[in-house]
Amino acid sequence: MRTAFFKVGQTKIELLEGTSEDSAISKFIAGNGGRGGIQHIAFAMEDGVANALAEAEEKGCRLIDKAPRKGAEGLNIAFLHPKSTCGALIELCEDPNK
Repeated sequence: MRTAFFKVGQTKIELLEGTSEDSAISKFIAGNGGRGGIQHIAFAMEDGVANALAEAEEKGCRLIDKAPRKGAEGLNIAFLHPKSTCGALIELCEDPNK
């Protein structure tokens, strides 16, 4: 996929473009009638993604990632399953250099 980032104050918007028809992003857009939309919402973690994952799991949240992994811009990321978050895919992220 291709990405573009736009920062407005403390908010960062990431645009995603699928580069093949079978990519997750392309399937999401196709599933929304080609209109696109919000694929996920990301939150920056100050206390670390691993701690946030442990707390979410402890509270009964279904996890996609059991441990942080590398994402765009070198961030540590992990996802919470939409079935546990009212249908929204939630990304937790942290800058390992801060």
